[in-house]
Amino acid sequence: MHLAAIPTPLDDPPEVVFGTNTLSTFTVLDAAGRAGVRRAVIASSQAASGLPFAGRELHPVYVPVGEDTPDQAADAYALSKRADELTADMMARRYATSVVALRYPFVGGTDERLPEYADAVAKDPAIGAGSLWAYLETRDAAEAAWLALGCAADGAVVIHVAAPETLVPEPTADLLRRYHPHTPVRRPIEGRAVPYDLTAAEQVLGFRARHHVVGTR
Repeated sequence: MHLAAIPTPLDDPPEVVFGTNTLSTFTVLDAAGRAGVRRAVIASSQAASGLPFAGRELHPVYVPVGEDTPDQAADAYALSKRADELTADMMARRYATSVVALRYPFVGGTDERLPEYADAVAKDPAIGAGSLWAYLETRDAAEAAWLALGCAADGAVVIHVAAPETLVPEPTADLLRRYHPHTPVRRPIEGRAVPYDLTAAEQVLGFRARHHVVGTR
């Protein structure tokens, strides 16, 4: 499992973010492949979509966002994660390795940064508009990685993982109309359902988040 990276583009120069993340992923997967490792997991990010850290307002091409939704990378971190996924694809071909790239949302524990973030997003949903109000508790993030390591994925695959509901205590459809009014909705999104397609997480990994948090206004 390769989960180490510079996690945002906000605290380091762009060339450091991109260079560090892409070189580390290449190095780890190449060494693993040469050593005969046949199953690997890497941490990608839902930020690969380009929305969370874009320097200008971006909107999803459509929702629910899935693995095939076109990305709009506009920052070094998003680009590094897209490059990491392409690196996984290449290594899978080169070494006949199974590589699962997990597109994680905001990850945090209930005893550390997640409650504060959840409350902030609930009070001001604009904070989470770029990430589509998604999150994943640390224990669920770890379980997803463990399941990905043992799944029967063929080659390299990208999979979105997230809690099934958003951090905002109001209907997701209302949030989408407010913050992404021109984004096509390809199927109904009921209640507080997160606007990501989590089908692959359930069908390929057998994963469904078990730890749930909701912010307070």
